[in-house]
Amino acid sequence: MTINNLFGSDLRPVNLGLDMFADDLAAQGARPVRMDWAPPGGGDPDVIDALSRLERPEIAEKIDAANAVALERILAAQPFLEGFGQALDTVPGMTPTTILHAGPPIEFSRMSGPMKGAVTGALVFEKLASNLDEAFELAASGEITFSPCHEHQSVGSMAGVTSASMWVHKVTNRAFGNTAYTNLSEQLSKILRFGANDQSVVDRLNWMRDVLGPVLAGAMELNTDGLDLRLMLSQALHMGDEAHNRNVAGTTLLFQALAPYILESDFTTKEKREVFDFIKSSDYFSGPTWMVTAKAALDAANGIENSTVVTTMARNGVDFGIRVSGTGGQWFTGPAQEVIGPMFAGYTRDDGGLDMGDSAITETFGIGGFAMAAAPAIVALVGGTVEEAMGYSRSMNTITTGNNPNITIPALDFMGVPTGIDVRKVMETGLLPLINTAIAHKEPGIGMIGAGITHPPVEAFQQALRALADRLA
Repeated sequence: MTINNLFGSDLRPVNLGLDMFADDLAAQGARPVRMDWAPPGGGDPDVIDALSRLERPEIAEKIDAANAVALERILAAQPFLEGFGQALDTVPGMTPTTILHAGPPIEFSRMSGPMKGAVTGALVFEKLASNLDEAFELAASGEITFSPCHEHQSVGSMAGVTSASMWVHKVTNRAFGNTAYTNLSEQLSKILRFGANDQSVVDRLNWMRDVLGPVLAGAMELNTDGLDLRLMLSQALHMGDEAHNRNVAGTTLLFQALAPYILESDFTTKEKREVFDFIKSSDYFSGPTWMVTAKAALDAANGIENSTVVTTMARNGVDFGIRVSGTGGQWFTGPAQEVIGPMFAGYTRDDGGLDMGDSAITETFGIGGFAMAAAPAIVALVGGTVEEAMGYSRSMNTITTGNNPNITIPALDFMGVPTGIDVRKVMETGLLPLINTAIAHKEPGIGMIGAGITHPPVEAFQQALRALADRLA
C-alpha cells in the first residue's frame, strides 16, 4: 500500500512546539523541520482568555468594523505643513515652566540619564536655571510640569524634550481638521535630544530660537498653500528612504520646497546662508517632519469605539507605552528594551541607554522599520542585511490591518506599507512590531553612540488586550 511506502522514505517531520522534540528526532538521524511558532498570548492563561473573548463572532465583527474605520482614517489623512511657531504660543497646554518629553508619563526622579540631561539642558536654555546643577535641583523641586508630548498633540525625537521657546512644526490633517506639532531637528549627534547639554548645545538652541525658527516660519508665511507631506513622504520612499533613520531623499525634497520661500523672505543673506548650511549638515533635518506627519494621521484614528488598532508607540528610556484607538488616551506600558545594532567607535553595548523617543510613531504609521525594504542602505546604520530588511517589511503584514496604497515600496512590487497594528494579531502571533532607532549614551551629557533594531515589550500589548477584552466582552 502507498501508506506503507511512506515509512521507507526520507521523512521530514514537522516540529511545532518545544525544540527538544526536534533535537531528539535529529539525534536519531531524522531531519525535522522546525516551525517558528509560539502559543497565542505567549501561553499566558489570562491573555489566552482575553483573546478568546475577543474572538467571539459577535465581538470580532464589531472589532473588524471599527478597525476598518480606523484604517480608512489613517489612509485618508492629508497632513499639510502649515507653518512653524514657538511652543509657548503654539502647542496646546504649554506654559513657561512646562517641559514636554517623549514616551508615557514619567516623573523626573525616574527619568533615564539622557532624558535628565535633556531636561536640565532645556532649563538652562530657557534661563530658568543658570547652570546644570541648579537645573537639576529645579527639575526635582516639583516646580516644573513634566508631560508627555503625545498628551499635547505632539511628538519628540529621542528624549523629546520641548520647552516654551523652542520652535515647532504645525501640521494640519486637512481631511479631518486635527493638528499636530513637533520641534526642529538639531542635526548633529551631540545634541539635546540625545541628552547632551553643554554650552555648545545651548548655543545651538539659542541660534535655532533666534534664526532658524524665524526663517522657517517666515518662509511658510509666504507659502499660503502649505506643503503636502503625504505626497512628499511617498516620493521619499521611492527614492530610498524609510523616513525614520534614513532621510536623505526626504530632506532634499523638503529643502527644495522651502528654499524658494526662504530666499524670498526679508532675512539677511547671512541668516539665509546659515540656515542652508545647517540643513545640509545632516540628512536628519526632515526626520521630525515625518514623525509629525504620522502623528497627524494617527490622531484622526484615535477614539474609535471597539477598535484594536494601535495609535501610539512611544518610549522614555524607562517605560515603553502604547495607546489603542478603542481605549483613547489610556497608556499601556512595559519596560523599555535594549536597542541592538552597530555602535560608534569607542563605545560598547554596555554604554547604551534603553529604547527612547516618540519616533516610533513612524512605525505605528507604517514607515520606519516597517518600510525598511524601501531603504536597503539603512542596514549600514542599524545593522543586519538587505535580505533581512526586505523580510521585516513583509513580516509586518502579519500584525497589521491593511496596507497604505498612498505610500508604497517599489522593491516589493509597490506594496503599500503595512498599516494599522492590531493588538489581537500581535498577541495571536507573538510577532512584535519592529522599530529601527538611534542609541543614546546611558549617561547624561554625551549624546548619540549608535543605532539598531528593537521591539516593544510584550507586557504593553498584554495589558492592552486584557483592557480591550474587559471593555468589549
